[in-house]
Amino acid sequence: MAMRRIVARRQRRIYTGTWPINETAGQKPDGWPGWPDGKKFALLLTHDVESFRGLEKCRQLMELEIKLGFRSSFNFIPEGDYRVSPALREELVQSGFEVGVHDLRHDGKLYWKRKKFPENAKSINHYLREWNASGFRSGFMLHDRECLHELEIEYDASTFDTDPFEPQPESVNTIFPFWVARPDGGGYVELPYTLPQDSTLFLVLKETSPDIWKRKLDWIVQRGGMALINVHPDYIGFGKHPDVTEYPAAYYEEFLRYLSDNYRDQFLNVLPRKIASWFKESCTAKNSHARLLAATNTRPLKGGRTAVVLYSDYATDPRPRREAEALNAAGMEVDVICLRQNPGGHWREKINGINVFHMPLKRRRAGKLVYILQYAWFLLCSFFLLSALSFKKRYQLVHVHNMPDFLVFSGVLPRLRGAKIILDLHDPMPELFCSIYALTDEHIIVRWLKRMEKSSIAFADLVLTPNTAFKELFASRGCPPKKIETVMNSPETAIFDFRKHISPAEAPGQDKSFTLMYHGLVVERHGLDLAIQAVAQIRAQIPDIKLHIYGAPTDYFETIMELVRNLNLENVVFSHGFKDLEEIAEEISKIDLGLIPNRLNSFTRLNFPTRIFEYLAMNKPVLVPFTKGIRDYFDDNEILLFKGGNVADLAGKIQWAYQYPLELQRLMENGRKVYERNSWDLERKRFIGLVENLVQPESIFAAQTETRNRYA
Repeated sequence: MAMRRIVARRQRRIYTGTWPINETAGQKPDGWPGWPDGKKFALLLTHDVESFRGLEKCRQLMELEIKLGFRSSFNFIPEGDYRVSPALREELVQSGFEVGVHDLRHDGKLYWKRKKFPENAKSINHYLREWNASGFRSGFMLHDRECLHELEIEYDASTFDTDPFEPQPESVNTIFPFWVARPDGGGYVELPYTLPQDSTLFLVLKETSPDIWKRKLDWIVQRGGMALINVHPDYIGFGKHPDVTEYPAAYYEEFLRYLSDNYRDQFLNVLPRKIASWFKESCTAKNSHARLLAATNTRPLKGGRTAVVLYSDYATDPRPRREAEALNAAGMEVDVICLRQNPGGHWREKINGINVFHMPLKRRRAGKLVYILQYAWFLLCSFFLLSALSFKKRYQLVHVHNMPDFLVFSGVLPRLRGAKIILDLHDPMPELFCSIYALTDEHIIVRWLKRMEKSSIAFADLVLTPNTAFKELFASRGCPPKKIETVMNSPETAIFDFRKHISPAEAPGQDKSFTLMYHGLVVERHGLDLAIQAVAQIRAQIPDIKLHIYGAPTDYFETIMELVRNLNLENVVFSHGFKDLEEIAEEISKIDLGLIPNRLNSFTRLNFPTRIFEYLAMNKPVLVPFTKGIRDYFDDNEILLFKGGNVADLAGKIQWAYQYPLELQRLMENGRKVYERNSWDLERKRFIGLVENLVQPESIFAAQTETRNRYA
């Protein structure tokens, strides 16, 4: 135990981004019907009895739960160091509890030799029938879902949404049940535990309260998931002075009372076998397509490895992070090479299951020469690290994000070893440099950037870009149309969900001012000064107008604030600095109109700002410039448009939005339909499908092909 504590302290630091909460696991499965009886979430209490000491405490634990109005499942070891009597099993069942099978001998050897498992399965099936049990859990949370097809079970509970402290720490990345299909068309329901085990919290990590349980529970409730906990009677101390291998029973009782006090009538507390039966009937047996999805699409890239290279801070860069987490959820191990935003931070960390390596370089916005030197240094660092990693791991995929385009050449060695290369062109560098530095198309740097773009595209196996206008531009400069695909910059559905927030109209006592919002990079091309001038023009017509700005300070920021002072708008325009995405979503829920006041140049005419979908996802209208990049997706009756760079037209459209809220609402509703057709849930599937088609290692897809053919 002492050794486990030493290791666990280090693991806890490494996995702070994914334990106890992994945001990726909170996404609802496709076609999720909701819990029975309209309940907000499900609560499943389970207990693994590991020793004779635990067996002796079963009645005390049962009485505690009965007193508080709960029921649970007790899992016993059939051939361990104790024998469970038929009388105890009968008493549990008669009192409304469930009995399950916990491993066979609890010696850690259940899956050691695949050839011997049928013999073990025969014994386990005997106890399942004798005990009238339908559920199984392996010892030490070891799991081999293919082996379990030989068991006569309705459900397995040997997995977890996230738990780096287990000997087999592979997570299933979901807080919902899912179906594991058997080759003959049958299968079983997997019920992962989603709250940390009591032994981990109180014996290994030495926590002195159930606060982590409470915090994780609140998160699960917000996402409508399944709160499944595993509490061992062996480690609960019911006496006044628990020994060193026990924790006070008061911790568990406090957690149950927290459930009752805060979520009474909101949760479904039924036995695991009931949940498994409901899920099988509602989500798989009546829908063969859903069964196929569960069998093949849960982790379609399982076993693959991906390296991601980006010249930015991974934690705060939404597109690379969304795509990396999508690959990880699909079963791939993902290594990210990026900048080190915090000089004092760790050079390596784990974020939501992703291995992140920080290069010794911080991004600095500066002149052209400094940019080129930074890019070159990062290319050199990423090349050597990626090459070293590729000797340890055979990557199936290297996913490189621009800028700069030539980072794609960091994948030379992995490509020689068989990896496929994706170049993700967020922005066209020639147009962006023209926009930032006022360069012409004939400038030597612009011509060099176009040649580098062409060479980088030629080196890649697949090119991704976020909108149609960019795709057409790259194709016009020589990229084969079949080589380039669009994956839009749609916001994370789990974050930008209007149903999680209360708008001012729904919350009494809120400020009734007409509230505008700008969020994003504070640079000249984004036209924030135009928005401030427009607000100044209509301030007399809309006396209660407010403009809130969210974005990290830049050199241009001081110019903006000086303009605010010169126009006497200190009580109208407010700056709040940088906010993370969750905070941005919360702020959007409070506004009346979002602003994207971009100036017109060669870049902004083609760009499609992600912020458009962020506002629409939160059921808020947005005012945008009339440009090709936006008009490729929206008509006049789907979004509020103004003439880019025209302050008078921008002011007029803001005033129109204030005067005609019903018409504005209609535009927003029409625009939201465009967002829904391009939501991240759909774009993620498209992205994973493109990766499948590109990578296609036989070891990953053979089983899926067989399953698809069977259901076809």
